[in-house]
Amino acid sequence: MLLAIDVGNTNTVLATFEGERLVHSWRIQTDPRATADELALVYRGLLAADSVRVTGISVCSSVPQALRELRWMLDRHFSGVPALVVEAGVRTGVPLAIDNPKEVGSDRVVNALAAYQLYGGPAIVVDFGTST
Repeated sequence: MLLAIDVGNTNTVLATFEGERLVHSWRIQTDPRATADELALVYRGLLAADSVRVTGISVCSSVPQALRELRWMLDRHFSGVPALVVEAGVRTGVPLAIDNPKEVGSDRVVNALAAYQLYGGPAIVVDFGTST
């Protein structure tokens, strides 16, 4: 199953997918001070409670401080699982028609990619995250 992790300023949302079907989802408070080991305890606990076997991981984070520990957690606790961290420079196949695409938050890139995959283009996406 794919584990999708969306780290926002207030909440982190974790979800598992079997193909395109949402199987489980959890919402936890984002703590940019949490260590990799603390994150692993929480994430593995949630996954174990529902007997989830993770075969791939995708990460999107708008919290740079949390992303460092999340990367470390992936390396230490999910080392055998292929992972993709969506960030500046990752090619998604969706053109960003702005002067400096590296200034666009990964949450916005993932939103645009999802809209394009679901509906094609052009599309308008509205995301009312905490920083909005």
